[in-house]
Amino acid sequence: MKKRVLSMILMAAMTASAFAGCGSKAEEPAAESKSEAAETEEKAEEPEQEAEAAEETAEAEAVELQVFIAASLNTVMQEVAAAYNEEHPEVSIVFNADSSGKLLTQIQEGYACDVFFSAAQKQMNALEEDGLVVEGTRADVVNNQVCVIKLKDTDTEVTGLDTIGKAGSIALADGSVPVGKYTRQALMALGILAESEDVSTYTTADVSEALGGVEISEQGNVSQVLTAVAEGSCEVGTTYYSDTYGYEDKIDIIEKVSYDLTGNVIYPVCQVVNDEADEAEKAAAADFVKFITSDTAKALFDSYYFDTNIG
Repeated sequence: MKKRVLSMILMAAMTASAFAGCGSKAEEPAAESKSEAAETEEKAEEPEQEAEAAEETAEAEAVELQVFIAASLNTVMQEVAAAYNEEHPEVSIVFNADSSGKLLTQIQEGYACDVFFSAAQKQMNALEEDGLVVEGTRADVVNNQVCVIKLKDTDTEVTGLDTIGKAGSIALADGSVPVGKYTRQALMALGILAESEDVSTYTTADVSEALGGVEISEQGNVSQVLTAVAEGSCEVGTTYYSDTYGYEDKIDIIEKVSYDLTGNVIYPVCQVVNDEADEAEKAAAADFVKFITSDTAKALFDSYYFDTNIG
């Protein structure tokens, strides 16, 4: 009898164990099912999240920036703007490219401007004295170098700036244009022009007389100087090294004028005080100024013959 009872107890225990095991295995698919449901829910949320992100981008406020740049920056700044727009497509950048002196005058006269990128410190200093530079945004970006150029494969007795008076005709920017001012600075350092506290006051006629009466075609900005030589209107001219980019098959560089003669040709940038701009426009202007001084922009300036080692 005891053996029978023991046998029954053992059978009951085995049966209970079997049921317990089956219960455990039955729960596993339930856990897997729960995990699959979570994954399905997450996948369903992904398109919604992407749609929300796209909607946020679409809702980003469209902004138009008025950016005044020295004429010698026109080509490279198109690339800089394109790189900036890859991350900020909502910002439309409108360039006004001319001589730094003319741009300064326009800003002082009330033209709407968000960013000013000058080819010389003089114009930026004047803007700052007028209280039109947003505090903390002014920065030196690149250096450049004055060059004496001629039409490719043409003859000239000019071997450099010190012999430029031997040319039949010269394309020269006026004294209010930075490249014209730096050319005059170098001529003064060479002893061709007399000492002056402000070399930009030397007129084109003054320079011609100092060079022995050579014919000088006065130009309004550095790009016009380049065009006058590249089209053969003038025998030689003075421009910036960066402006020769893309013209290698049209012009020859006779001389890169030493910084010892011109001084550094620093290009500063700043955000301009613009009372007509709303907060979104002001924020975009400050951000674009920061981008101009970034490593991404630096690489672009280097590729266009600017010198970014100004530290």
